[in-house]
Amino acid sequence: MAIEKVGIVGCGLMGSGIAQVCAAAGFPTVVREVSPELVDKGVKGIEKNLARLVEKGTITESEKAEIRGRLKGTAVIEDLKDCDLIIEAIIEQLPAKRELFAALDRLCTEKTVFASNTSSLTITEIATATTRPQRFVGLHFFNPVPVMKLVEVVKTIATDPSVYEEAVAFGTKLGKVAVRANDSTGFIVNRLLVPYLLDAIRALEEGVGSTEDIDNSMKLGCGHPMGPLTLLDFVGLDTTYYISQIMFDEFKEKRFAAPPLLKRMVLAGWNGRKVGRGFYDYSNPLKPVPLKFLRSLERS
Repeated sequence: MAIEKVGIVGCGLMGSGIAQVCAAAGFPTVVREVSPELVDKGVKGIEKNLARLVEKGTITESEKAEIRGRLKGTAVIEDLKDCDLIIEAIIEQLPAKRELFAALDRLCTEKTVFASNTSSLTITEIATATTRPQRFVGLHFFNPVPVMKLVEVVKTIATDPSVYEEAVAFGTKLGKVAVRANDSTGFIVNRLLVPYLLDAIRALEEGVGSTEDIDNSMKLGCGHPMGPLTLLDFVGLDTTYYISQIMFDEFKEKRFAAPPLLKRMVLAGWNGRKVGRGFYDYSNPLKPVPLKFLRSLERS
C-alpha cells in the first residue's frame, strides 16, 4: 500500500518538524494538537521556518505556498481517520502513547499504518495497545527534523515485512537516510550515544579533565561537531537522564546507569540550554561558560 496522506500527532518541536518535511516532500499532511492554541503555535513555527528558507533562497515563495497548502492543523482527532500513515510525536511517556494509539486504532481503517517517534521506549510495548501490531513501526527522527538527514526505521518481531519496506521507502521519500533498526531499546543511535554521554559525565566527575577540555578533546580529536557536555546541554539533561533510566531498566548494564552528578543536576533543575544552565551557564547565549561549581571537580 502506497502512503499518500500523513497524519502527525503532536505539533511541538519534533512534531512540527516532521509535519514540515512531510508536506515539503509532497504529502498532504494533517497535524493534530490537543488545543487550537497549540495548533496555532505549532503551525506558526512551521511558517516561520519556511519563511527562513525563502530568505536563504532554499525554496521560492511559490514552493512555500505549495508546502503550506498541503498542511492542515487541527485539534480534532477524527481528522486523522483517513490518513494512510500516522506518526506520533507526543510526550515520552508510555501510558500516554498507549492511550493515544488505542483511540486511533478504534478510529482509523485497517489499512492505516501507525508509527511512533519514540527515542527510547520499545515499539512492541506501544503497539500492544492496538489490534494491528503487524502495521506498527518506529520512525525516529532527529532534532531539528528539517535539517538532520537521518531517520531510524524500526521493526518489531510482529511488523509485516511489506509494511516495513513501505516505511523505509517513506523515509527515503522525505529526503532522509533511512537506517534499518530492530526494536531494541535505544535503537542504534541512543544505544551508542547514551553510554558515550554518560561516560563524559563520569570523566568530569573523576577529574579526568575540565568541562571545556573534555568537549574540546572530542571535537578536535575525534571530529565531533560539538563536545559531549555541550551536546548534553543541547539535548537536555532531564531527557538524557530519563532515557538512561529506561535503558538501564532494560539491560541492567552499568554503562547505561546515570552518574550521580547527572541525577543531582536534574534534581536541581539544571537541565541545559533550555533553562539557561547545565554544564554551561547560558546567561550570555552567545558565549556560554562552564558552571563555576564544576571547577571543584577538576584535578589540580
